[in-house]
Formats: sequence, C-alpha cells, structure tokens
Amino acid sequence: MTGNESESELPVPPYPPIEPTAFDLIVIGTGLPESVISAAASASGKSVLHLDPNPFYGSHFSSLSIADLTHFLNSHSTPSSVCPDPLYSDVEISNYASRLLSQHPRNFNLDVSGPRVLFCADHAVDLMLKSGASHYLEFKSIDATFMLDADAKLCSVPDSRAAIFKDKSLGLMEKNQLMRFFKLVQGHLSLDESEENNVRISEEDLDSPFAEFLTKMKLPHKIKSIVLYAIAMADYDQEVSEYVLKTRDGINRLALYNSSIGRFQNALGALIYPIYGQGELPQAFCRRAAVKGCLYVLRMPVISLLTDQNSGSYKGVRLASGQDILSHKLVLDPSFTVPGSLASSHQQLQESFQAFSLSDNKGKVARGICITRSSLKPDLSNFLVIFPPRSLFPEQVTSIRVLQLGGNLAVCPLGMFVLYFSALCDEVNQGKKLLHAALSALQKLLVTGTAGNSSTAQSEDMEEAKPTLLWSALYIQDLSLVCFASVFSLPKVLFHSFKMYLYCGRALDFYVFSCPSFFPFLL
Repeated sequence: MTGNESESELPVPPYPPIEPTAFDLIVIGTGLPESVISAAASASGKSVLHLDPNPFYGSHFSSLSIADLTHFLNSHSTPSSVCPDPLYSDVEISNYASRLLSQHPRNFNLDVSGPRVLFCADHAVDLMLKSGASHYLEFKSIDATFMLDADAKLCSVPDSRAAIFKDKSLGLMEKNQLMRFFKLVQGHLSLDESEENNVRISEEDLDSPFAEFLTKMKLPHKIKSIVLYAIAMADYDQEVSEYVLKTRDGINRLALYNSSIGRFQNALGALIYPIYGQGELPQAFCRRAAVKGCLYVLRMPVISLLTDQNSGSYKGVRLASGQDILSHKLVLDPSFTVPGSLASSHQQLQESFQAFSLSDNKGKVARGICITRSSLKPDLSNFLVIFPPRSLFPEQVTSIRVLQLGGNLAVCPLGMFVLYFSALCDEVNQGKKLLHAALSALQKLLVTGTAGNSSTAQSEDMEEAKPTLLWSALYIQDLSLVCFASVFSLPKVLFHSFKMYLYCGRALDFYVFSCPSFFPFLL
C-alpha cells in the first residue's frame, strides 16, 4: 500500500466512514464522461463509488456563477502537487460593471469548458432518451446560425429547403446550386445499397477531400464555405490544412444536420442547449446513476492510490479522510494526478503508468466568455456565429465559433446575454489572437450594423441598444488523453471491463457533444 501521509495530518471532512469499503468501480470527478460511465456501470448492476473533491457536480463540465468560475479557472491554471499540469492557462478576467453584476450573484450559470450544444438527432440525445437521463433536464432550441461572408457581413445559414427560398443574401443561381447539391446528398443517402442509380456518389468521390468534391460540383466559394464550416462544422481550413474532411464524413455530417431539423416540435433548428447550462448534463446522468445504486460523495479528495505489494497493480484509493477504499477499476477526471510518491515506491506500477497520448486529441482550445447588456441581434436571443478560416486575417487556419445565449435559457438574468468563443489552436499566442480578432469583428459589426438606417432616430435607437461588454474571461484549455493499465483518464476513454467507448466534443467542434457509440446496459 502506498501513501506515507499520517492520519493525524489529514483533514477530516464531516463524513461518516463509507460503507461498503469495496466496489467494482471508483470514479473520481463528476464530469460528463465520468457521469455517463457511472450511470452505465450502475445500470449494469456494478457497485460504483463516485467521488469529487469539488463541492459541486460537473467538474470541468459544470456551469458556475461568476465568482465560482473565476475561482475555478484561477485555481486550475496554477500548477500544484495535485495538478502539476493544469488544464487551463493564460487566464484573463475583466470586470467592467462590478456593481451591476454584484446585484445578481447567483443568476449566472457559465460553462467552464463549453458550452455543449447538441444536434437534435445525435446519438447523445438518443442516449439520454433511452437511459432516462432526459427526465432530469430540459432543452431549448438554438434559433439561428450566421456566418461571416467575404464582405465582412453576417449572413444567415440556409440549412433547409424553406430557409434557402427565404434567404435574401443568396442570388437565384446560388439558391439553385445549393438546392441541387442538397438534392444530390439526399438522393445518395436514401438509395438502397443494392440499387444502381446515377445519383449515387461514387466511392472514389466519397474517399476524396470534401472541399474538392464541392468544387467538382461547381459550387461557388460562398456556398462551399457555408457547407464546410456552418453545416459540416469543419474545424480547420479545408484548402491548406492537413486535417482534411473526407467527402464520406462530410456527407454524414450533412445527414446529421438535416435529420436534426424538425425532430422535436419545440426546436426550430438543428441544435439544442440545456436550460441552466451544460452543468445539467452530468447532473442528469448522476441522478440516473444514484437511482441505480451509485454512491456519491462530494468534497472528498483522493490523496493516493493503493497498490498490491506483490504485483504492484492498482487495487484501491486512499481518501482525504484517511479511509482506504478498494475497487477493481478506477476512472479519473483529467485534472487528477497520481501523487509522485506512488511511483517511487513501486517501480512496476511506475512503468505501467507511462501514459500515452493520441495525436488526434493533442492540442489546445482558445475559449472566451463575455457578458453583454443586450443581444448582438435585436430580434434573437440564442444563435451561433461562425467565422470560417481566413475570414478575419490571412493566418487564421481554424474556424472560430461564437454562441450567444439569453436569459430565457436561465444562464444569465433577463436583459443580459452570454457569448461563448471557441477555436482550436496550437499555442497560446495563436489562440489569444483568434479570440481578440473575433471579439473585434463583432464590435465592428455592431457599429456598421446601423449604416443601412437612413432615419436618425433609428440610428440613435440602435446605438442605445448596442451591446455593452460587462464582463469577460479569456483562457486556453489543453486537450490530452492519458490511459493506464487499470486507470483511465477522460474525456476520451476506452473502458475495457465494460466494453464502452465514449467520445466527447471532438468530432463536430468543441461546442458539440457527440457520442457515436452506444452503451448496451442503458439501451
């Protein structure tokens, strides 16, 4: 057994001893992936102990007040003995209206590493419906999507036949081209594999880059950008990047987008967002796990792992209360780090703890959160804005997404709005440049948005309604994956004993939670 701390030195939380003292699975951290695994394991009849050192559920998938978010980001961006490699860095927080915001201390639910927007037809939604987690949360629709065009103006994204006909930014020829392309895609998806038809997209085209296929279809640049970055949600510049989206994957993304529109009567578009913030997602699965017998203990750090003296393999954890709990498997929050004393005591376990990282999951996300006094679009509260690659400056190689949410989603007081910025990046300076460029572009759009009003009174009204920045937070989040013999770190996890696979927020941008596989015990 490892851990040299004496029990007299350990803080004793106000909890009685945990019974029983052995479980099939121990989960540390109540983030979304960990919570789904707890629900799945509990539903399959496994005994599960779910711990979190925080006083709240959700971990890095939580929704917090301004004060709590500020504390969380600052505390998780500084190296410590528990977390020598923090997930967040270069945190910049500015408060421009402290007196006004102090009047609403508990009326904000700000997403830490989000937000998590879901496609209506995504497997993640199916998972919540079939597991029963949907009984514990509600959603609202994201009303519209806009994209910055070549003229530095926000144009609406025509994502359906009706939207194409109503769109005033597209010419008649562009509308016909887009309609023909959507008809081709729909025909390809609806055909039976045994049928032979000229409408079917060839295997050669399906294996080619999606951008090249769109060019082959003679789509103009504007339509290509809409399809690639606003509907297929490509992260990187598809003309020059090494991360090229294949036509097969692009078609599948269009199919997901199209099947999401109209799936639910109260959702106008393809995307939905949980009321009260993304923190409701892990809590829904935690509630489902608790119903199935999972034991939850908050404010309980794990100070060390326990190992078998003979084999050196993992066998349990030691809690901050001094109690030892045994288990067959352990799932870790990505911010949790095994204490260094463990490796020095057991060379064999040290060798098995040589973590490996998957190259497709390495990188960073530049994130920003802004609170404004009014909406970027006076007639809309909840919408997505996309800045495609090279739309803001020549070196911009990734898409930047800005999601505005209003008070009707209970993430802020009525009359205020929350803007989330998100962009992939390779290093900090690049990420901060992307965030500042997007924020600057939105501010310019707000000023030029009144140019079309000939009436002085209208211009004055628009100036009064122009959003005022009240508070902002800019930071960089690291993406990584580590895996050990019996210890697994999320958000991407392969859990061998239960044969489960979970993939969070990577395939369709970091706004979108995608769960492409299934959990047999929940279905």
